[in-house]
Amino acid sequence: MASIQRNGSKWRAQVYVQGVRDSDTFQTRQEASRWALEREAELSGRKLPDKTYGDAMRRYVREVTPDRGGARWEEIRLTAMEKYPIANRRMEALVGNDFADWRDDRLKQVKPGTVAREMNLLRSVLEVARRDWHWIRVNPMKDVRWPETPKGRARRLSETEVNDLAAALGVGGKLKAVTQTQRVGLMFLFALETAMRSGEMVAMRWENVHTAARYVHLPKTKNGDARDVPLSKRALAILKVLPEGDGPVFGLDDASRDALWRKMRPEKHRAIHFHDTRAEAIWRLSKKLDVMQLALVIGHRDLKSLMIYYNESASDMARRLG
Repeated sequence: MASIQRNGSKWRAQVYVQGVRDSDTFQTRQEASRWALEREAELSGRKLPDKTYGDAMRRYVREVTPDRGGARWEEIRLTAMEKYPIANRRMEALVGNDFADWRDDRLKQVKPGTVAREMNLLRSVLEVARRDWHWIRVNPMKDVRWPETPKGRARRLSETEVNDLAAALGVGGKLKAVTQTQRVGLMFLFALETAMRSGEMVAMRWENVHTAARYVHLPKTKNGDARDVPLSKRALAILKVLPEGDGPVFGLDDASRDALWRKMRPEKHRAIHFHDTRAEAIWRLSKKLDVMQLALVIGHRDLKSLMIYYNESASDMARRLG
């Protein structure tokens, strides 16, 4: 049954149907009552709301995106997608071909990997609209084919490359944290020990660093989950030279980190991306951890994607068996 109460100068309507709660605020009691009747009908399955896919994208940006790791990227992408005809389609009229046509048109503009990431986002909007808002009964992207994408970049870093980059960033010898460039260098070396992403290291705060127990707690990561990252002795040594305080551990934002990395990176190593540290670190950790442990450390849900790092031959494994 609906509940309608005054909330300051406005009226707040609340409904609860089959275990699902929803609420909204209106200028008048009549508007609140009308919304409550329609929403109860929607939640009970008697009626689907008259909403467009653009409405769904905008609500997703308001309510879902802020709690996700890639919030800024999702907001930019969904806002840009409102220019496509699909945004004006009514939710209940959407079919798989709408998204297949969008996919084919988009593939003429950007690479398949970009289209695949955007399709994952579009599917997520539809799934939330189906499961949480009850705007549709079936996700129309369920049977849409994703574009074939190239294998992910998994570039190894040689010892020479690591040493050259560390030297260029001022941490080739003794570890120091006097300048911003040196802190970028420390972040580079820390990434090689932990396989943490740049954004995760930028967001690290001292209250989440537990040196005695040798781990860092990440309360929010790219996939929305929290995780704990174990610290090697080398990682602890890197943290030891950074001044403790109330702010971020490395004292950098991602834009500064990226600008300094691009500026100080030696010319002969221009092809190396900062993100390559994650792949290199995963390779190194795969020699010390089993696949389940590795998935926990780096925050991967798909174990199949990690099997590239476990490419030992049968002969190598036989020798380890004794």
